[in-house]
Amino acid sequence: MKRPIAALALIACASACDTVHERPVIGRPEGRSITAARDAAAAPPADLIASHLDPATDPAHDFFQYANGGWIARSPIPASESSWTIGHLVNEELYRIKRELAEQSAADAAAPAGSDTRRIGDFWAAAIDPVQAEAVGLAPLEPWLAHIGAIDGPAAALAVATELHEIGVAAFWSFHVGQDPKQSDVIAVQLYQGGLGLPERDYYFNAEAGVAKARTEYPRHVGRMLALAGRDAAAAAAAGDAVLAFELELARASKPLEALRDPHANYHKMRLEVLREHTPRIDWRAILDHHGLAAADSVIAGQPEFLQALDTLLAKTDAATLRDYLTYHLLRTYAPFLAAPFDDERFAFFGKELQGATEQRPRWKRVLDAQERAMGMVVGKRFVAACFPERTKQRYVDMVEAVRAAYRERIERLDWMSAATKEKALHKLATMKKKVGYPDRWKDMSSLEVARDSFCANMIRAARFDFADDVADFGKPVDRDEWEMTPQTYNAYYNPSNNEIVLPAGIFLIPGLADDAADDAVVYGYAGASTIGHEITHGFDDHGRQFDAAGNLADWWTPADAAQFEQRAKLMIEQFAAYEPLPGLRINGEATLGENLADLGGVLLGLDAFKKTAQYREGKSIGGLTPLQRYFLGYALGWLGHPREARLRQQLLSDVHSPFKWRVIGPMASVPEFYAAFGVEPGEGMWLAEEKRVRIW
Repeated sequence: MKRPIAALALIACASACDTVHERPVIGRPEGRSITAARDAAAAPPADLIASHLDPATDPAHDFFQYANGGWIARSPIPASESSWTIGHLVNEELYRIKRELAEQSAADAAAPAGSDTRRIGDFWAAAIDPVQAEAVGLAPLEPWLAHIGAIDGPAAALAVATELHEIGVAAFWSFHVGQDPKQSDVIAVQLYQGGLGLPERDYYFNAEAGVAKARTEYPRHVGRMLALAGRDAAAAAAAGDAVLAFELELARASKPLEALRDPHANYHKMRLEVLREHTPRIDWRAILDHHGLAAADSVIAGQPEFLQALDTLLAKTDAATLRDYLTYHLLRTYAPFLAAPFDDERFAFFGKELQGATEQRPRWKRVLDAQERAMGMVVGKRFVAACFPERTKQRYVDMVEAVRAAYRERIERLDWMSAATKEKALHKLATMKKKVGYPDRWKDMSSLEVARDSFCANMIRAARFDFADDVADFGKPVDRDEWEMTPQTYNAYYNPSNNEIVLPAGIFLIPGLADDAADDAVVYGYAGASTIGHEITHGFDDHGRQFDAAGNLADWWTPADAAQFEQRAKLMIEQFAAYEPLPGLRINGEATLGENLADLGGVLLGLDAFKKTAQYREGKSIGGLTPLQRYFLGYALGWLGHPREARLRQQLLSDVHSPFKWRVIGPMASVPEFYAAFGVEPGEGMWLAEEKRVRIW
């Protein structure tokens, strides 16, 4: 996956919307365009790339600061944000468009029941009203709170946790129904480690001052949430400490981030009776039956040792702690959709303490974020109609093939890979499926119920819909046409089980620059490298290379070639492990290896493809920048942004993506054309010794 943006972050249609007239948007009174909100926008600068530069910085010393420093200097992080990035810029535009759509849908009294317009409008009307949230209170959660309150031991706690999973509360473990990594044409039940309240296991152990402070504040936050739900303040505070102690044991049994990257080590398929032998107190048969999975007789246990530890931990934990743990996780999950005290308390810890924001986003933005989570594909139809015309889609369909061709040529001329492995690599590349822009077949969400009764109730219904939709896949043929992201998402991904790259429309668009106005150098860097080439390379990174062309976890490498790959990838691990973005916190070179390899691969592939364009061959400068320089600056544009210290700390501990700055300076250090483009000499900041440069693809 390309971008470490929060789940389902969105991208605006940018200036592309201004030129779309061939597909009208339905339901606009008085003939208004969905782009009316853009009418008063300031004209973009003559050269977007040049406007971002920091001319006081030598690109050979710090290319990220040179490329993006001018924009960063005049773009402070808003109080409501933990970072400010290109993803936020494009999202701002889409927020305005989606708000107009929601408000007009809510006002359309004639919209038929069950129609997209009615559901969008009903969701907005229920969610935007804080008075209604106050009046509704905890009523939508009362059935589960009552069940939690009746827990008298581990068996009852497991039964309630099973119910909570069906409404999106991942208590004790993580549950998934999806493709079997070793049989990609089969849907399997999958169990993984989970159940933590802090972002990642290392938050429970790392001694760095900022992490220790968050760890100290966490039980206080838990206690305050429980007090809001009616617990006595003193008892709630004690419960917070008990919940932390319980989660500390879960964390101790959890694998660290880097260990989760080995797909073989995290694959253990076993029959239920075998799993029950390892976890005698957990009745997995009853759990699966409750989920409607009576036909499932086996599961894939990602980390059996975690499940064993959970089994033991549940037996020695008192019922009061189990009740408090489950109550907190239920409240934590749904706090953003409840009355202000719950929402504010959740933000105080996760927004302020962990990420550094100082105030909430406006309610209307938070509502639109929730709408995307609940029914993003419904909104996606409108987005595509307004903002992604066929000619734009075709540009990127063609670019995928140009980058694929560049990769094919690179594989063919590798001097370290055997002919046998090359043949299979080329086959995998040739059969890799591309999904560009939006689904060919829209997901049927007609059974999703949306009403004007309660924001929280609508989110519960959406979670139930998602869970039931996943479970319904069991026993059916794999739907390889399904998308896991909406078209308006500012992200992209590679799915190894389908051997496919999925590139939503949103990821290609540049804020302040119409697609037709963007020169190839910028587009090949921004989209060809940091998105298309990046995602294709994921099929051949340390994780993706272990899946074959059919999407199965299977070894298709000769031992010698695999050893060569690992030896070369080790240089990437060492390079990034040497970066220290915060004192005492370095980048986890092992955990971020796949993304770092994909970044480097993307830069190399995008560059090879760009070299075949007319702009590169002509060599004409724009704004004093050569085509080659503009290509690298186009790549840096994809990582425009800066974080607060707290957000940077969280990313270093819990994310498999390196921070933005190092996603720019890291790969450039191994690209010879970059050295030539900016005259990098030995001893300068961007210089990396020849023997330390990464050469794989």
